[in-house]
Amino acid sequence: MSNLSATSAIIFGDSLKKRLEEKQMSMTNLANQTGITYNMIKKYCAGQAEPTVSYASEIAKALGTTVDYLIGGSDPGEKDMFRKVFEENFSYIAGFMRVVRRYGNNTAMYDPVQNKSWTYYELNAEANRLANALLKSGVKKGDVVLYQLFNSAEFVFSYLSPQKIGAVTSPANYNFSAGETAICFESSRPKVYIYDVEIKDLAVKAIEISKHKPDIIIMTGDGELPAGHLRYNEYVEGCMESEPDTEFVPHIYGEVMRLYTSGTTGRPKGVPLNNANEVLTCHDIAMHFPLNATDVTMNMTPWFHRGGIHSGGPAPTFFCGGKVIILRAFLPQLCLKYTEEYGITFLIGVPAVIKMLVRSQERFGADLSSLRGIVTMGAPFERADCIKVQNVLTPNVFNGYGTTESFWNTFLRPYDLPEMSGSAGRACTDDEVRVVKIYEGRKAEPDDLALLDGTEVGEVIIRTPKSSYRYYQNSEEEAKKFYKGWIYTGDLGTWDAQQYITIAGRKDDMLISGGENIYPPVIEEVLNAHPKVHLSAVTGVPDSARGEAVVAYIISDDETLTVEELADFCLDSNMLSAYKRPRYYRFVKELPMTATGKLQHYLVKEMAANDQEMGMLKLAVPTIGKSDV
Repeated sequence: MSNLSATSAIIFGDSLKKRLEEKQMSMTNLANQTGITYNMIKKYCAGQAEPTVSYASEIAKALGTTVDYLIGGSDPGEKDMFRKVFEENFSYIAGFMRVVRRYGNNTAMYDPVQNKSWTYYELNAEANRLANALLKSGVKKGDVVLYQLFNSAEFVFSYLSPQKIGAVTSPANYNFSAGETAICFESSRPKVYIYDVEIKDLAVKAIEISKHKPDIIIMTGDGELPAGHLRYNEYVEGCMESEPDTEFVPHIYGEVMRLYTSGTTGRPKGVPLNNANEVLTCHDIAMHFPLNATDVTMNMTPWFHRGGIHSGGPAPTFFCGGKVIILRAFLPQLCLKYTEEYGITFLIGVPAVIKMLVRSQERFGADLSSLRGIVTMGAPFERADCIKVQNVLTPNVFNGYGTTESFWNTFLRPYDLPEMSGSAGRACTDDEVRVVKIYEGRKAEPDDLALLDGTEVGEVIIRTPKSSYRYYQNSEEEAKKFYKGWIYTGDLGTWDAQQYITIAGRKDDMLISGGENIYPPVIEEVLNAHPKVHLSAVTGVPDSARGEAVVAYIISDDETLTVEELADFCLDSNMLSAYKRPRYYRFVKELPMTATGKLQHYLVKEMAANDQEMGMLKLAVPTIGKSDV
């Protein structure tokens, strides 16, 4: 085994002595940590022995540095100084506090319903009141504050305050059932639970059935208070508005937030995010919108999901010093009114919401001259819809694709549209996105790529600094999702020579009919283009001849629409081969959706199985040409 040279050994010894003094570590302690004898370490310090490269590495590791630094003669503290400054001063909450100092008198947030605004100084003071109340209640570093709140000032306080004292902020879906909420309780074991009065019955039931009971339960809003629960305003009353007195120092790699997946595949999973994830997500928004201190944003989706809190929601807007307009519940005409009155520069919502804005704008016509962009997510934006948005709302349309685990990772920018409508776009600046081959029973390796031809369907995988690459206490799901530093999304897609990604569906949603693979979004795109169709969802049911038969669920505002008309429309389409055309249809008033506007195909599949058993599905028979369904 090679040794350091005599010269390097002398430099190593001098650096070693200095490092031990700085770390206030004894030679005995170092010997215990490394397994190298005390006498040998003493000789190394005196330059009387030449350590092996292996021993030098062990010593450097124990001292939190590298051999290169020790034998280079440079101050080993230089590297550590950068790490210390970076890791302890560039957390999300540190960035927020920089904004408070920089833009303290600027309006940070406005609630039109309450007609109440908060400057950055006032917002920070309210966050401090809650943080001090939490400290007073015994909340400490690592404790979880879980909340089910509508978009509101209390949501923002609940997001910021735990970060000031080292607790984990955990917004959860207020549409969860009591059972799903109980899953979150039992997974994260929150010390504090905050809920909105509108979901009081659900909250009470969730607490009742959960094996874990939060110590502190707080309700926001008016209404009768359940026994043992606290009212938010009373909980923070009298608490100091000054910064909480705590020794906690935020760390860039410390967990800061825990989200829960929205449930396109079922049971919610905890997604821990650290400060690096949070800050880089904010940088991503600032770079791609771009977003700055002059912007006024209104995210029309619930803030509890990643596209809500991060995509032009409170997190990046506050990080950049902009202004957030609070929207508790979506009403298209109200959103347009707010845009005109408050000079909103970015509106954020799922495609279905944006389409409603278009219809409302065509009818009422608001002054939208302040708008710098419409940002969509959660689903592809079809060409006809995109052109209409560009003509009616703003020419600047953005569309993002991603996951709870990774935020968005591909992006369509205004210069991509409308030409690339339907695509998910190309990878974001800091991200890498690939399409890999699909194999039965195993994952493809990250470099086992699908052809860049826009036709071969593979699985979309992602590598990004906006993910922590883990689930909270769920190693089984973790093993399925994360592999060799990549996120295996479960989404099917194609990519072309320019690396534009097009999503074809989910692996779990794919149908096999007559031996052919069928991807529901392909059929849904055709059906959604029918002028009388508001929304469609496609799944499969067992079929003795084909294995599976295609079923289409349709939402329509036009009562004249018939199954025969839809069958003719599909028969006429150049996009649907015979085996892809729906064999059965059913008209419905609503379809199961996540809060981010994604169809929950697994629930649609359950509906179809039940409807088939009950004889509720109607056979598709075209009136033109020859039926081949």
